[in-house]
Amino acid sequence: MRAWFGQLDDLLRGRKTRPERLAEGHVELPLRVFIPLAVLLGASYGFFMGWYALTSRDPIVPMQSLASTVKLPAVFLLTLAVTFPSLYVFNALVGCRLSLRATLRLLVAAIVVNVTVGASFGPILAFFTLSTTSYSFMILLNVLLMGIAGFVALTFLLHTLRRLATPPVTVVPPTEATTPDASTDVAESPAREPGPIDPVPTDIPGQALGQAHSIFRIWVIIYALVGAQMGWLLRPFIGDPDLAFTWFRPRSGNFFQAVVAQLLKLLGGEG
Repeated sequence: MRAWFGQLDDLLRGRKTRPERLAEGHVELPLRVFIPLAVLLGASYGFFMGWYALTSRDPIVPMQSLASTVKLPAVFLLTLAVTFPSLYVFNALVGCRLSLRATLRLLVAAIVVNVTVGASFGPILAFFTLSTTSYSFMILLNVLLMGIAGFVALTFLLHTLRRLATPPVTVVPPTEATTPDASTDVAESPAREPGPIDPVPTDIPGQALGQAHSIFRIWVIIYALVGAQMGWLLRPFIGDPDLAFTWFRPRSGNFFQAVVAQLLKLLGGEG
């Protein structure tokens, strides 16, 4: 387990996605480590989502917390299954060097970044759960927190894809003309290593890079829409205090209608 979190730390600090480590499309992100991490960290945030049913109902409904713990990782893994083929095709269209397995590893890494940020918000979610009884507020708070986590994850994905699209840089050994004088008194400070969401310089023509970014942004929109609707299909995660517990709600409406409805309730003082 310690080795797993060591690899997670390497991913978050950008060591796994350095341009030199992504040469020739190789993605060193073992699925046997990062899939269990995605499940574990997703379940952690889901557990905190279910706390509302433990504090807003009398009697409490512990099954809602269990259901949220199980279903939140399922949202991400099912979204991955639905959107994976489209990203692989988009990669091929822009000439990215990713293989099928490398594409899968990269998507799993993006999910791990997503659920890691979400899990880090768990104590914040717990605090507000214990501070309010407003169901509408809790729904919108969860949408906001998961939206932030999703934005960070998709930024990570886009920057990693850009690094993969950049040809490997050939390191030229220093010559006498470029070697600094040993007698130099002032030493330059080492540059900060770029993180996984830091942009990196690229030699790709701006037009080609812009086309690749446009295609990837289209895929990001698709991924976000599928993920939002997947969460809607697997609801409830928080548990409406006016309804009996159930693992799944009837299929009706969509995620965006529900968010607008809860926002109007909150602004109208009904939530």
